[in-house]
Amino acid sequence: MTEPTTPLDVRASVVVDPMAIAVPLDLAAAEGMELKTRSQWSYARRRFLRHRLAMIGLVGLIIIFGAGALATWVSPYSFDQIDLTYVLHSPTTVGHHIFGTDEIGRDSLSRIIYGIRTSEQVGLTVAVVSTLFGLIVGAIAGYYRGWLDNVIMRITDLILTLPLLVVLLTVAALLGRSSSVWTIVFIIAAFYWTGVARIVRGVFLSLREKEYVEAAKAVGAGDLRIMFRHILPNTLGPVVVTATLAVADAIILESFLSFLGFGIADPTPSLGKLVAEGQQFPQKWWITVIPGLVLVLIVICVNFVGDGLRDALDPQQRRVRA
Repeated sequence: MTEPTTPLDVRASVVVDPMAIAVPLDLAAAEGMELKTRSQWSYARRRFLRHRLAMIGLVGLIIIFGAGALATWVSPYSFDQIDLTYVLHSPTTVGHHIFGTDEIGRDSLSRIIYGIRTSEQVGLTVAVVSTLFGLIVGAIAGYYRGWLDNVIMRITDLILTLPLLVVLLTVAALLGRSSSVWTIVFIIAAFYWTGVARIVRGVFLSLREKEYVEAAKAVGAGDLRIMFRHILPNTLGPVVVTATLAVADAIILESFLSFLGFGIADPTPSLGKLVAEGQQFPQKWWITVIPGLVLVLIVICVNFVGDGLRDALDPQQRRVRA
């Protein structure tokens, strides 16, 4: 007599030959192939390279900032070279003045290239200085908490409540109507670190209670090692994005100060100063429009790169949006 069977017969099983699983691995070893695991940074790099707008912005920044960095060799003239035979000349190929000349015959293209170098110095230096300072302040406040966190955050909140443009104009006026590049960098960086500090503090507050931090404390790791070896790498995503966008913000602020006459000292050109100089000659459109378009192009490229980094460094992002 046979035993009855049911659709849920638990005795039914599938026999899997272990050699069938080992064969692909053996073939891979025989072909010299290695099975590698990809890190989160590897996936982020691939997502960034697939972001079309980010790559367009990156190429644009390389070209523009590269021309500024190599201004001595790229520009056809020096930024202060005067040619009285071409005064307020419209854009032309004669004499290589393809962007025209200003009121005393200086080549506009050369002055724009040197102005890009000035804006590049301001933007990159402010981004690095403010990010490093905000990173340290935010890490200390978020890790130690308590009274130290309260003191640091109240100072940060006080700076955030100040009207930035009014304070910048006041400080620039006190330091001199025409300042050096490093003076402008100091003024902007002194007020821009607060955003980075708040972001880093929030991330540190959430990560300091994680299991791997407790394990590091259990094996005797010091505070500095835990902060900068275990927690800090997990905060680099939002910090990198914020630092990238700080470049555009610093360039805009420097141009605003230079436009109002409180920026870079003469004779060093900057994009904001070039736009301001063109206001005296409204009919000579190239003096104002061309450096203004270059400034807008720089900001757009920086924002494209920032958007790409934000999408690439987001661990929950599974698909490239642009």
